[in-house]
Amino acid sequence: MKAILKKSAAAEPFSFSFVNDEGKMILRSENYKAKDSASKGINSVKKNCTEDKRYVLKESANGMFFFNVKSANGQVVATSAMFGSEQDRTEAINHVKSAAPGCEVDEQLGG
Repeated sequence: MKAILKKSAAAEPFSFSFVNDEGKMILRSENYKAKDSASKGINSVKKNCTEDKRYVLKESANGMFFFNVKSANGQVVATSAMFGSEQDRTEAINHVKSAAPGCEVDEQLGG
């Protein structure tokens, strides 16, 4: 797993995602105005992802399953991809818990 810090042409250009070893997105952030804010979001996920109480399990209107990771102050820091089953969602959470805390950060900020 790695965290990817990206910059786009948006008004709030910085965002991050956590991807598995196959490159599939597991978690993504909202957009941030500053790189430092996005970096803090990555660190918050790494710090909080090992605690069960930081996960909020959700089901979408179309029956897909996902989760949010919250920081210590209760703010949503990242939202997962959609999963077809609760089992797939649980496996993704377990992967985040084990792999995210020590993962590398890949800055893709463009030229």
